[in-house]
Amino acid sequence: MLNATECGTRLASANYAVFGIDYEGHGRSSGSRCYIRKFENIVNDCNEFFKSVCAEKDYRDKGRFLYGESMGGAVALLLHKKEPTFYNGAVLVAPMCKISEKLKPHPVVVNILTSFEEIIPKWKIVPTKDVIDSAFKDPVKREEIRHNKLIYQDKPRLKTALEMLRTSMSLEVSLNKVTLPFLVLHGDADTVTDPEISKGLYEQASSKDKIMKLYPGMWHGLTSGETDDNIGIVFADIIAWLDKHSGEGSDLVVEPLAEPFNNGIEKLQSPSVVGKQTHKTKFRGSYLCGFKESPTLHSSM
Repeated sequence: MLNATECGTRLASANYAVFGIDYEGHGRSSGSRCYIRKFENIVNDCNEFFKSVCAEKDYRDKGRFLYGESMGGAVALLLHKKEPTFYNGAVLVAPMCKISEKLKPHPVVVNILTSFEEIIPKWKIVPTKDVIDSAFKDPVKREEIRHNKLIYQDKPRLKTALEMLRTSMSLEVSLNKVTLPFLVLHGDADTVTDPEISKGLYEQASSKDKIMKLYPGMWHGLTSGETDDNIGIVFADIIAWLDKHSGEGSDLVVEPLAEPFNNGIEKLQSPSVVGKQTHKTKFRGSYLCGFKESPTLHSSM
């Protein structure tokens, strides 16, 4: 994840337990870099991992909130679609859940690319702008991202780009099926994912409890590419929303797992994790399952 440590630290400092995952081919996970053979595989991996967290004794009765940035927003919404009542809410930061009319490729272009996807699926041939320049407003943070070796900075692979396009278009026609409480945040100067995307989600979602925040002058990287002051404002809004939906007086109801969940996932504890466990009693009755745009920067078409 981009700035995963800082994001997790901020939320943990607010007494939330935070869990995240690197998608296959992203971050420290194995696989061809930034290659998505099937978007559904990512969703299934996340579903299995977070279900395994939910099944642990320490978290079984705690609130569950999804957190997704950019492509991670699409993953979060698809997880909600998979199990509409399982999660208690979602925080979506500049989510990829619709293709802006200004960025939607011509059908002829899509047809041409599709005809080659099974022949050269991993080729890096999809034209795109430099997303780092477009996403990270603060020049110092922008250079830090450029020097991060985990960040994929090449052109999107053909299959990856088409899978992201199909996922966005599929979500676009089913936004009315979103029913969970959510907070969606977007910078009004974002040129990577159009703010109209978040507006469309807010207007079309069937959720009775939904809030949208549009930040004047901010770009795509709301939690990692803005000035420290702006990032602080964004996280303050996120934590305030979480507190309202998980604290005393909230309507939080946790749906129990239907049966013990065991998918064979083995969890290896690092020394830092072991150290944090001594403070578990300080966590709120909620935790977040996080999906950020993994260390892979490219246009979602």
